[in-house]
Amino acid sequence: MTASLPPIRVLALTALALCAFAANSLLCRWALADPRIDAVSFTSVRLLTGALSLWLLLGWLGGERPPPRPGRRWLPAAMLFAYAIAFSLAYLSLSAGTGALILFGCVQLTMLLAGLRGGERPSPRQWTGLLLAFAGLAWLVAPGVTAPSPSGAALMAIAGIAWGVYSLLGRGAENPALTTARNFVRAVPFALAASLLALPHVSISPQGLLLATLSGALASGLGYIVWYAALPSLTATRAASVQLAVPVLTAVAGVALLGEPLTPRLIAAGGVILGGIALAVFGSAPQR
Repeated sequence: MTASLPPIRVLALTALALCAFAANSLLCRWALADPRIDAVSFTSVRLLTGALSLWLLLGWLGGERPPPRPGRRWLPAAMLFAYAIAFSLAYLSLSAGTGALILFGCVQLTMLLAGLRGGERPSPRQWTGLLLAFAGLAWLVAPGVTAPSPSGAALMAIAGIAWGVYSLLGRGAENPALTTARNFVRAVPFALAASLLALPHVSISPQGLLLATLSGALASGLGYIVWYAALPSLTATRAASVQLAVPVLTAVAGVALLGEPLTPRLIAAGGVILGGIALAVFGSAPQR
């Protein structure tokens, strides 16, 4: 952690962001379980309302607003859209807890592998942790009676990789609010194009529209501003480690609020994944 922000402020920002991430899984699963809205429309409403809420917030704060048209920096926006669409499609067949575990397992592994690519040399304990995490993910998605949907698991893994890349790209943001707003604005054309392709399958109820709006305006738009504000004060490994709490929060809330089952396989594989990543993150300092 750097000295860019006081530690207590970094802790508060990080905690708020993690609650927003868990809320996204719950809102998406709630909306798609019956379903109350189709997955592509949920994604489009989420990104559109996120962009609108950020645009209004920046205007209210008197800061610079994002341009009305997409700019040159397409990669973060593409990663944001890839995460959002894969996330929604995955939750057509995954429970909130299972989806969050796969999502953040892949997020953390992506960010840890980015550290390797950047020159970090893990200790033996960290290598053990990485191997355990990969083994836990493989066990969770392996064929069996209680295994999650293969297509859903694959889509959520894609979402996790995209979110990991998006998080790494955001670590150098000088103005988190403006950067996040621009990324949302630039992601909207991707979402609208997807909606046009899926037009014959559009199904939107008032409740589904409300849940997608809450996901976009609050849990996504404002939540990501908070995350971007915390990221410059977190190393790549710490940014990965703090997200260990999200699958736990989501699984508990999914059982309590959505009545989802907490299977022995999810508990056991989740323990292996989270334990492995904890070893990788909190092991002795990597060599360079």
